[in-house]
Amino acid sequence: MNLRHLRIAAQGELISLIILLTNLATVHLKSVSSLMGPTHGCAYLFVVVATWRLKQATTVTKATAVIPGIGGLLALRRLDRPHVADQPSEDVIRP
Repeated sequence: MNLRHLRIAAQGELISLIILLTNLATVHLKSVSSLMGPTHGCAYLFVVVATWRLKQATTVTKATAVIPGIGGLLALRRLDRPHVADQPSEDVIRP
């Protein structure tokens, strides 16, 4: 599966959260909150559902996607690296 849509949604989730928190800390415009709140919520739900539907996503990756704001980017980072279970451990004693 192509991760392009998940990458876009994860970045949108983070950007919308930053805008929401900046608005809350500064001028607190109701129009910004009413626009960015649903945007952040939709992006968050898309990231969680898309991650849970991936076959290559482990349980830890799926749990990471649930973290609001940065969960999508952390899940993508886990999906991009090679599987640790496929590589031999350095602790194994070789004859």
